[in-house]
Amino acid sequence: MKIVAHIVRFLVGGIFIFSGLVKLNDPAGTQIKLEEYFEVFAADFPAMHDFWMSLVPYALYFSVLMCAAEVILGVALLVSWRLKLVNWILLALIIFFTFLTFYSAYYNKVTDCGCFGDFLKLKPWTSFTKDIILLVLILFLIWQRKVFRNLLTGSLVGFSAIFSLALAIYAIRYLPPFDFLPYKIGNNIPQLMQPSEPLRYKYIMEKDGKSEEFEKFPTDTTYKYKEMVLINENAKPKITDYKVWNNEGDFTQETFKGKKLIIIIKNGPDLNGASLAKIRSLVNSLKGSDIESLILTSNSDAEIQEIRKAYALDVPYFFADGTVLKTISRSNPGVWLLDNGTVKGKWHYNNTPDKEGVVGKL
Repeated sequence: MKIVAHIVRFLVGGIFIFSGLVKLNDPAGTQIKLEEYFEVFAADFPAMHDFWMSLVPYALYFSVLMCAAEVILGVALLVSWRLKLVNWILLALIIFFTFLTFYSAYYNKVTDCGCFGDFLKLKPWTSFTKDIILLVLILFLIWQRKVFRNLLTGSLVGFSAIFSLALAIYAIRYLPPFDFLPYKIGNNIPQLMQPSEPLRYKYIMEKDGKSEEFEKFPTDTTYKYKEMVLINENAKPKITDYKVWNNEGDFTQETFKGKKLIIIIKNGPDLNGASLAKIRSLVNSLKGSDIESLILTSNSDAEIQEIRKAYALDVPYFFADGTVLKTISRSNPGVWLLDNGTVKGKWHYNNTPDKEGVVGKL
């Protein structure tokens, strides 16, 4: 039993460290998930609507603290530091996560909990099952607490705290060090908008109270149709919501033609207007070249015109869904470089490139 207890300790600690690091690589992604939860709870519990919505502006802080806590607690568990306290905190944390994943699965809300960031997508019931297993394992560790000895390893726990916060701050200021999103550098967007192979379906039909499956729709009219299920789900397009338009119509395919420097300006109070001066200089330096500049925004027509006027951005603008823009760039504003639909560069406004930096990517 002692050996089993130590194996469980390393397993639980490793899972929490991995989960926390993956999310600290992109704390803005966890921020988006927390905002979704707050908005869902505000709608589902109208009596507490104002309370939940008041938490939205602080979602990024909650994201960093929660993800850093996962890493710190995981390290503390591995190095046997204050195990009694650590196990009880882990128990409280996993109960909280289990509630969130159950709520997501049962009510079909926030269908991707973001447990492992964008590195690994889990279905709601899979996430809930994972949390139940962790809950049982942590209860086992509490039960076997006398097996473990506390060690003087506080310096290692302190280092993990410093490292976690440093990683989060870097990711917030300069984009995630590792990009697991579909719009990352090297990806070809038009290709990812197509299925990797022809989609195949099976038909679930019912006759005489029995269900049967068919790869082709049966011609026997005595069968009653129940549902159609995709067989090769992994072949589905990785990108399904990238659409660009303006008042004249759809512009999606035009963004894949030639070299495009795309300025991402999302709707919201977090727009860093001061950085638009450097972006304007970059745009002006590219005039006359074969690199076309444009703006993608989720602002209203009036709002984006006001922004363009205020910062002298003489650049055509187009509209895109706000969630898509958050996925393309965690920065507001951000800079995105395409060459015939292939992503060649992504920059946070804190490290906006110059002309040479852009041309060097093509």
